[in-house]
Amino acid sequence: QVHLVESGGGSVQAGGSLRLSCVVSGDTYDRAFLGWFRQTPGKGREGVASLGPNGDTSIADFVKGRFTISSDNAQTTLYLQMNSLEPEDTAMYYCAARLGKQTRCSGGICSTVRTSLVVDEYNYWGQGTQVTVSS
Repeated sequence: QVHLVESGGGSVQAGGSLRLSCVVSGDTYDRAFLGWFRQTPGKGREGVASLGPNGDTSIADFVKGRFTISSDNAQTTLYLQMNSLEPEDTAMYYCAARLGKQTRCSGGICSTVRTSLVVDEYNYWGQGTQVTVSS
């Protein structure tokens, strides 16, 4: 079991910055990767950034250059630094974790997933923190 609690959301003007935090507790032995997702009403949840156990990262193209994912050394707290915020970044932001190895197979070749922006590859989720960016 993994427990995730987000904080740091709020309201900010366009061009501003916010730093989201996610405290990760529970089972760490079999943790594969961590991630941030966001969702707006009427839309599906989309991957924003992911962090692997060895420090590998993935960042969605739509926030690349503006958002950064990081953690403390033990990966007990996950961060999302959001700079140059735009009104389109307004959403509920969720922290997520994958417990257990995730593999992807293509053409008969399978590999271990190190980071992921795919909703279905996560099995634990926080309650979310709201980010609102005004123009």
